[in-house]
Amino acid sequence: MTEWSKGSDFLQLDVRSAPPGGLADWLAGQLRTAVADGRLPVGGRLPASRVLAAELSVSRGVVTEAYQRLIDDGHAVGRGRAGTVVVAAPVLPPDPVVAPSSSLVITHSPGLEVFDAVRAAPARIDLTPGVPDLTAFPRAAWLRAERAVLDGLEPSHFGYGDPRGTPSMRLAVSRWLARNRGIRVDPGEIIVVAGVAQALTLVGGVLRQHGVSSVAVEDPSSLGARQHLHHCGLATPPVPVDDDGLLVSSLAAPAVLLTPAHQFPTGVVLGGERRRELMRWVADGGIVVEDDYDAEHRYDRAPVPAVRSMVPEVCYTGSVSKLLAPALRVGWLVAPPRFFADLVAAKRFADLGNPVLAQLVLAHLMETGELERQLRAVRVRHRRRRDAMVRALSSQVPSAVVHGAAAGLHLTITFDADVDDVALAAAALAEGVKVQPLSWHRQLPGRPGLVLGYAARTATEIEEGVAVLGRLVKSP
Repeated sequence: MTEWSKGSDFLQLDVRSAPPGGLADWLAGQLRTAVADGRLPVGGRLPASRVLAAELSVSRGVVTEAYQRLIDDGHAVGRGRAGTVVVAAPVLPPDPVVAPSSSLVITHSPGLEVFDAVRAAPARIDLTPGVPDLTAFPRAAWLRAERAVLDGLEPSHFGYGDPRGTPSMRLAVSRWLARNRGIRVDPGEIIVVAGVAQALTLVGGVLRQHGVSSVAVEDPSSLGARQHLHHCGLATPPVPVDDDGLLVSSLAAPAVLLTPAHQFPTGVVLGGERRRELMRWVADGGIVVEDDYDAEHRYDRAPVPAVRSMVPEVCYTGSVSKLLAPALRVGWLVAPPRFFADLVAAKRFADLGNPVLAQLVLAHLMETGELERQLRAVRVRHRRRRDAMVRALSSQVPSAVVHGAAAGLHLTITFDADVDDVALAAAALAEGVKVQPLSWHRQLPGRPGLVLGYAARTATEIEEGVAVLGRLVKSP
């Protein structure tokens, strides 16, 4: 028997560490330690004695004796064909869990970990933006599509694929963009990515390779998006936003990141004249990165075409995070030829491509019309919740000005200049209501406010959460 075979993957047992003549004592001790420290949890099943004996190159009697000692101690029971199962463990005092103070989670200087901390912070009512109604995820349709996809898969589909994404997914995305966003693009020009966040990181890295050191951003704009660009070593000079969107005439950086269909967080649409200015800016060498944020979620306005439908020289990105679920981590990136090969290389070295099965299932939902049906269904639900929040704000926080109600999954409210929106958000979190201060998303001075997501909460929860905000705003 070779030396390397005298061990087991189970608990990383190495029989060479056992004392001579004491194999059963040694094995029983190893098992007790694993039960005590949690590596063998209550309900965990021990390997069959003959299997573990073979892996350790010991007699089966050594293993059965060790198991019997564990049974005698009361840590395990033998259940016949079900094997030997752990039934008890030493009672250890739990580590004290101290919830972070709301003033430590929501601060005036949010760090890189701020969104992880906010997500982890307990709250009775979560009104943070960017989350759809996760209870509406089409589980039955997803399961049907998954079964249909699995029935037709060849063994080769389970190997490594094209880093750009599966051909069927890229074809489905090209048709989806043509139908819903007015973008005509060849499937070969599409890169499937792990959401818009990864797209921004890939684009940011490639722009750095091409000598770009700064990407202008709207102000206000997403703090998270800016953090991704900063991680790539890019500066993010702010450009003001008004009722017609970005002030294109104020652009000084070589590139700009836009959310033109539904500007985050104000909700305004990039107007027609601004779009024409942007086209001229691109013709003069400017680089546009378009985040088609919340483009599908509209209630009281006509469809707004993507800038990419008018200007081919745009790095365009979108995802299903707000339509289905962020957990899927599926999005797409369309880039002009001068960046495409470098972006494919960046995606290849990032992860070799997105998981294939989710792509194939999503492509099936797109091609069968199931995704459009899902959009129509959630649009009705989201609109009811939007209306509930607007009514609650009008009643409970009449001093606030509401922005961006015509579309999207969130509202932005602003206050007079004497309100500290960070302190207000921290106080709300202390009372179990989670919101984001508008100042987090500003680089330039501006009116304080809050960004409030409504899609993931019921009307009752929205009313209760807004009532807390109203009370806090009115309190001295």
